[in-house]
Amino acid sequence: MRIIAFGLTRAIVGAIAFSLLGSASMAHAESKAIVVNLDRARIVKVPDGTQTLIVGNPLVADVTMLKGNVSMVVTGRSFGATNLISLDAAGNAIDETTIKVTAGEQSVVVLRGAAQESYSCTPRCAPTIALGDDPKFMGDSIGSVKSRNGAALSGGK
Repeated sequence: MRIIAFGLTRAIVGAIAFSLLGSASMAHAESKAIVVNLDRARIVKVPDGTQTLIVGNPLVADVTMLKGNVSMVVTGRSFGATNLISLDAAGNAIDETTIKVTAGEQSVVVLRGAAQESYSCTPRCAPTIALGDDPKFMGDSIGSVKSRNGAALSGGK
């Protein structure tokens, strides 16, 4: 009976230790996560020896290696998180990290019932287009931009 109890205690302690180690490694991965705002780019250093970059979900983020394979440009394409794997010339994994795409600090979202409208406030608020916005709001915003650009190109005529 003691052996079974000892075995169960050992298994429980082992499971707790394993979950804590998993939490610690996840916390480490989270601490080194690359955070970029939606529709913004950021230059980030790549691990030494990196020859190839693989993005888990290219709909969330786009990554382009710069000349010399020393750094990369990370662009936020949609809200969410994905992973980034760095490979050496032989195809061996060097590093894996998380890319998180978030809303910018100057963004304001207005909810009118179920309809979402996004505004960029730098420093005055103006309509902007973001994922999840109401289609009518997006169409009106795009129409305003096209009208303004057309007037600018024609000299206001």
